[in-house]
Amino acid sequence: MVTTIRRAVIPAAGLGSRLLPLTKATPKEMLPVGDKPVIEHTVRELVASGITDITIVVSGGKGLIQDHFRPNPALVAQLRADGKTAYADAVEEVGELSRLGHITYLDQHGPYGNGTPVLNAARNFGDEPMLVLWPDDVFVAEVPRAQQLIRAYEATSCPVLALMPMEPGDSQRYGVPVVREDLGEGLLRITGLVEKPKPQDAPSAYAAIGGYVITPGIVDELREQTKRWYEHRTGEIYLTDAINAYAGSRAVYGQVIQGRWYDTGNPLAYLTAQFAAALADPEYGPPLRRLATELDHPADGT
Repeated sequence: MVTTIRRAVIPAAGLGSRLLPLTKATPKEMLPVGDKPVIEHTVRELVASGITDITIVVSGGKGLIQDHFRPNPALVAQLRADGKTAYADAVEEVGELSRLGHITYLDQHGPYGNGTPVLNAARNFGDEPMLVLWPDDVFVAEVPRAQQLIRAYEATSCPVLALMPMEPGDSQRYGVPVVREDLGEGLLRITGLVEKPKPQDAPSAYAAIGGYVITPGIVDELREQTKRWYEHRTGEIYLTDAINAYAGSRAVYGQVIQGRWYDTGNPLAYLTAQFAAALADPEYGPPLRRLATELDHPADGT
């Protein structure tokens, strides 16, 4: 019987270098997309997908994340006393996410690389599979991305990567999976990833994006990588390297995600996500579309 996935890790220890100086004092995970910080979109996705234990791996200077999700009964009471019921409900709901997702925080320790926070969190998870989602991605989908990944795991009992179709010219921006078999409904058997290949060398038309189901075997590979790092002190610990090592002899799958993906990790991507969220809002969308039209076609023709 397949173990139900109930745990998830959100690595949030990065510096946000590509968004400096915006992220000098504000964690990139707390930058707003629409009316929510970007990490809240990820937490809501996990809670909506039935995850009941969320570990956010942080580093120094990320206290605002904890402050955001921490319940604040005094503020809620003050807002209700002032007759600001809608604001009180909104603040209370954010605090409730912490309870529903049983959010805990873990300081990152170990070598650089996105595999380290996963290994840090896995020490508390035993032999359970877990979801790993980055905190700077926003997915807009009828079925949450996390739920799509969970369904793929339940069908295969194997590690699963989130995939999206890509334009051939974009291959040098992503890890591109080597597809062995198409099983239908977006589920692909893969044998590894090629990091940022040239378009002519890309092994498939899919990009690996933020989202993984990690099993104990992948965690074991991360442990081996980390052990070698401490012996030689070179390079970084990457989750994709562990997946590649595992896929050399064992089954790994990719799930093509149905939905729209917004990455917020660089200025243009962040502005795109913010713009899309604003246009989708029923209150703000219409006037912003009018503004965009006016700016594009000024009345004086200039």
